[in-house]
Amino acid sequence: MHFWKGVGGIALAGDAWGDPKGPLVLLQHGGGQTRHAWKGTGELLGRAGYHAVAFDARGHGDSDWAPDGVYGQEIMVQDLLCVIAELGQPRPVLVGASMGGGTSLVAVGEGHVDAAALVLVDIAPRIETEGVGKIQAFMAQKPDGFESLEEVAEAIGNYQPQRKRPKNLDGLAKNVRLGADGKYHWHWDPRFRAGVRDLIRRQHRLEDCARNLRLPTLLVRGGLSDVLSEEGAQEFLAICPHCEYVNVTNAGHMVAGDRNDIFGNSVIDFLGRNVPVGAAPVHPARGVGGIGGVAPERASDADINDVP
Repeated sequence: MHFWKGVGGIALAGDAWGDPKGPLVLLQHGGGQTRHAWKGTGELLGRAGYHAVAFDARGHGDSDWAPDGVYGQEIMVQDLLCVIAELGQPRPVLVGASMGGGTSLVAVGEGHVDAAALVLVDIAPRIETEGVGKIQAFMAQKPDGFESLEEVAEAIGNYQPQRKRPKNLDGLAKNVRLGADGKYHWHWDPRFRAGVRDLIRRQHRLEDCARNLRLPTLLVRGGLSDVLSEEGAQEFLAICPHCEYVNVTNAGHMVAGDRNDIFGNSVIDFLGRNVPVGAAPVHPARGVGGIGGVAPERASDADINDVP
């Protein structure tokens, strides 16, 4: 377990796998999740020779909560830049699921990070409001806390019926925290849910970012996802025609957790062709401060809270 400093000195907790001298792959989780969602993927990448790093976004898991309760895309991108600077590898591969994918897309599409490759996991500019609503309803459960891990497991099972319920519930303790009241609470700042979200502005911003992509890009969709539809995926591919696409059947929105075997192997195959271990990335460096070194046109006052 590691800690890095984000904006304002906020502590960001993370885990790492593999050789620190290997190509850096930064794994960013979705809203309401923690870095532990990437454990299986991190292990696969580490064994393949990559330096995989997953960190808890501010307000999530073991990272600090934001003193001001701000969890917009701008601050998430700035935290990402802080982690990259501390790790000392300026051209990482960015892998992001849901909220983490939005952060990654903004970071690359607006020229903040000169990434070697980009992997978006079940997220694109166009997403389905019904699926987003289900996530928000799931996150709103039991605001006063769960009485037991059994209750936590039941809530997760109702939301993700395609997953087998674990026989040992101890692993669920990583997704919740035991409060002073003796109850289990979700492992994120409740103020994260309270942030204002504008799906139309979000879509327009991410479409602009998608049009700027020139680096190797992979979109992975869960075939059972109700957040990213096949139509939404195809719209992204039309905007970014060089993007590769994998549809993982029998996986929902949490693709890596549902079918880590297929997901992990797809990512390793993609990286092997574009960011090979022991060789330079296929995509040449472009610099930061905008695409090709040109400052981004979008001002910071356009900040948007992403969906979970």
